[in-house]
Amino acid sequence: MKNEASDDPSGQPWPNPFAAWYVVGVLIVAYLVALVDRQILTLLVQPIRRDLGLTDTQLSLLIGLAFAVLYTVAGIPIAKLADRRPRRTIIAIGVFFWSVMTFLCGLAQNYWQLFLARVGVGVGEAALQPSAYSMLSDYFPPHRLGRAIGTYSIGLFLGGGLALIVGGAVIGALSGADSTTLPILGEVRNWQLAFLVVGAPGVLLTLVIMLTVKEPARRGVARTASGGAGSAELTRFFRSNFATVSRIIAAFSFGGIAVVGYLAWVPESLRRSFGWEMSDIGYAFGLIMAVFGTAGTLFGGWFVDRLARRGYRDAPMRASIIAFAFLVPAAVAAPLMPTAEASLAVLAVLLFFIGMQQGYSPVALQLITPNQLRAQVIAVYFLIAQVVALGIGPTLIALVTDFVFRDDAALAWSLALVGGVAGGLGLLCLVAARKPYLSSVARAADWSDAATATVFRVDGTNGTR
Repeated sequence: MKNEASDDPSGQPWPNPFAAWYVVGVLIVAYLVALVDRQILTLLVQPIRRDLGLTDTQLSLLIGLAFAVLYTVAGIPIAKLADRRPRRTIIAIGVFFWSVMTFLCGLAQNYWQLFLARVGVGVGEAALQPSAYSMLSDYFPPHRLGRAIGTYSIGLFLGGGLALIVGGAVIGALSGADSTTLPILGEVRNWQLAFLVVGAPGVLLTLVIMLTVKEPARRGVARTASGGAGSAELTRFFRSNFATVSRIIAAFSFGGIAVVGYLAWVPESLRRSFGWEMSDIGYAFGLIMAVFGTAGTLFGGWFVDRLARRGYRDAPMRASIIAFAFLVPAAVAAPLMPTAEASLAVLAVLLFFIGMQQGYSPVALQLITPNQLRAQVIAVYFLIAQVVALGIGPTLIALVTDFVFRDDAALAWSLALVGGVAGGLGLLCLVAARKPYLSSVARAADWSDAATATVFRVDGTNGTR
């Protein structure tokens, strides 16, 4: 296979492509387990509401805010560690911790115990994304980074889909009883058992897999006098790229409100609108998410790399705008379809374009950020975007249902309203970000030690489009 040392200004060869893609596969497994542990709650809305006496708004806080609080806050210090310490070890510790906390969700006896356990899941998962994106930027040359990150991002849909399928299967298998008696643990409610089932395997399996990953050499690192990337350097980066970064964050924060809201409330919306059983919804929606979301993610990685090879210096932004242009009308139409089958068909289209844009914001940020700041910049992005998406998305939909429509049966209208408005604002922010992004790319091209400077010159051109 072609030696791609020329793609790195230092002349150092890139890791073996087979080893690099093995790492992508391992990270997908980790992401898949994370999403199973995170997403399972969305199928359990009805039994948890019943057993704990909760409203939609209270449930939305478990789905979003409880997870988002420390997931985002813990991301910054963990990202600083990831810019200095072995990222493989950080990810392995995170996998172990969030799996234990998911198991503890299954032991919760009241709302606040469940809330705190969900907070713990968020803390563990905070270790994955910044470390994974940083590792991938050192495993792949810039013109292949989009495809690598896009492929890694399929974990969102495989994990989310598997959570729905597994959760639906568990609910279906236990539909004849409200509780199950387990050795040592005694009697547990069926929704508790679902958490126990998805939490236990990750403790051992994913930890063992992660320990087979080799920590890659860091590339394009400019060290400060203290030996690392300091706060002053991070501040200078944000000041010089404020227009670009702020608009990217705004765009994907608004988009995240629509996306996270859908993933949180679509199963319950299908149950309320069409009377489907949760076991059937879990299988149908989970399968659609896994197939169409994954297809969109793989297509999205190929598409942005193709734009980059053709010399478009704003390839991630162009691709994002195209994806959002299809995503927004599908978000409005999907919950308002007259039948469940029609709704699922439009949801398949929606999930394809959600998948397509999934990796674009990390790619866009990685390509304008020095290596020694990448994990921290991604963590800041997630700090803001995830607080907005996870903390506001599910709860905003619940608030519209509870206090605007004042009708549980109007959940579908809440999805359409919030999805359309939030997605539309995201699209406008993306359009506004294109011009400043080109300026940020030009600044990145001037860094003599930045590997990202070669990304738009892989065909021997200057990327002048």
